[in-house]
Formats: sequence, C-alpha cells, structure tokens
Amino acid sequence: MLTHVVLFRFTDPADADEAQQRLEALMGRIPELLSLTAGRDVVGDAAAAHLALVTTHADVEGLKAYQGHPDHQEFGAWLRPRLESRTVVDFEG
Repeated sequence: MLTHVVLFRFTDPADADEAQQRLEALMGRIPELLSLTAGRDVVGDAAAAHLALVTTHADVEGLKAYQGHPDHQEFGAWLRPRLESRTVVDFEG
C-alpha cells in the first residue's frame, strides 16, 4: 500500500473549497485511486496549508497511473495557476 499526501497553499485561500470538491469528484473515476480524503484547514494558522489531500494506491505504479489519468491531469491544469506552494510525501505502509 502506498499513501500519497499533498499539502496545498493557494494564492487565494478561497480556491481551497473548489479544489476539495474537484478532488473528491475523482473518487470512483480513477481505478488506481483506492481511497481519497481531502480537508481544508479550520484553524487558520498563518503557517498552515489551506488544503490537505491523502490518497492510497496499491503501489508506486498505481500512483503513477492515477497521476497520469486524464481526469487528474485536468485537475492539475486547473490547479497550477492557483497554487502558491505544494508539498508532497509518498510512503509505504
């Protein structure tokens, strides 16, 4: 099992709402996406990311298939111009 964690900061924090909706809509459309949880920061600390994403995949190949899927690519095209920063970690277990 591979867990994929992404933390997003947006130039406009209000974009986190739509990003979460778009991400949640991917579940069930990409076979290699075994689970998906997305959540917006509720505390508002200045150092916090605006949105967190946690997905699981069978293995690294499953993650790569998810990332290359046309629906994920479409989300990425929408996301890129809105991002201030993005941090990623992938781990097994």
